[in-house]
Amino acid sequence: MTFSVPVLVRGYELDSQGHLNHAVYHQYGEHARWELLRAAGIPQDKFFASGIGAVVLESTIKYRRELRAGDEVTVTAELDFDGGKIFRFHHRIAKLDGTVSAEITVVAGAMDLTARKLIADPATHFRGLAENPELLGL
Repeated sequence: MTFSVPVLVRGYELDSQGHLNHAVYHQYGEHARWELLRAAGIPQDKFFASGIGAVVLESTIKYRRELRAGDEVTVTAELDFDGGKIFRFHHRIAKLDGTVSAEITVVAGAMDLTARKLIADPATHFRGLAENPELLGL
């Protein structure tokens, strides 16, 4: 299942060439991730209260087409658990006409905030917290 959120590119997010600043793509992905978790029934406060925090281990962006102020985009978020300690988020940022502006892959983990180590089975933890685990592919 693909989850998505709308975003309007704002003028203050642009670089000196008038394109969306590279760092903002990461922010759009993070926004989509938290919105996906919230829609699944895991808002930030509930997630942190469980003693677990999400950590980004790697983030890769493939830029396809530029974005400018006023562009309306959809940011997708799909979660992929592979059975180990890490999982992946896949994002696509596309204009309303379907033009793909960027693709982002984030490798992440769920860290025990006391032990400061990744938990062994994040999918089970997410499933236990979620009210709508199907949104997380669980």
